[in-house]
Amino acid sequence: MKKRIICEDAYEAQKLASLIYIKDDKETFITGILEIIENELVISLKDKSAHSILLKDRKEAESFADFIQSVIENTDKLLDTTVAENVVEIIKE
Repeated sequence: MKKRIICEDAYEAQKLASLIYIKDDKETFITGILEIIENELVISLKDKSAHSILLKDRKEAESFADFIQSVIENTDKLLDTTVAENVVEIIKE
């Protein structure tokens, strides 16, 4: 399954892609969605840190949270992420 997430800008897109998935190790770092505040998504990572990512709007934040939930629950695995400008394309099995 493929999903395109629109971030506020290219920096936020790069940040999102790097925080959720490391390509070389095929490892997923995200462990939870802590909060959605308007267009801001706060995620927790395996190292117990929390990070804020600004998406285009609240709809994008909620869409990402729904999409990534199966990965957080270990039902699905992330296969790849690509970034083009302010858009992150995420592929999961």
